[in-house]
Amino acid sequence: MTETAKTEASTPFSFTPYEEKSGEEYMNEAQLEHFEKILRNWKADLMQEVDRTVHHMQDDAANFPDPNDRATQESEFSLELRTRDRERKLIKKIDEALKEIEAGDYGYCESCGVEIGIRRLEARPTATLCIDCKTLDELREKQMG
Repeated sequence: MTETAKTEASTPFSFTPYEEKSGEEYMNEAQLEHFEKILRNWKADLMQEVDRTVHHMQDDAANFPDPNDRATQESEFSLELRTRDRERKLIKKIDEALKEIEAGDYGYCESCGVEIGIRRLEARPTATLCIDCKTLDELREKQMG
């Protein structure tokens, strides 16, 4: 796989990066619209995956006489359901981020209140901590085991 293909495959959503203008206020209307669009598109993509999974499991569900075939199918379904569960949790985070946009709190660290930053939010639109607070959080987590 080429480096470009790896990058594209690992990005769950695509968008045009926001071009900041000189002297522009942080989290102005244009920036909020940019992130709202990213979040809504991402949520729509995840919801399509949920629908695809439901149809796939309904269509491919079969009672295989061979125990190995049954075990393989159950293993595949289990993996797919775990993935959907992670995506369900992500949809919840996306909904929370959309509520923050509506409330005017989006883009600010919930721990210290500083700006999270446009590029960090584009990389992780559901981020609630600035990079410094997130680093401290991860260090604490690592120390606690």
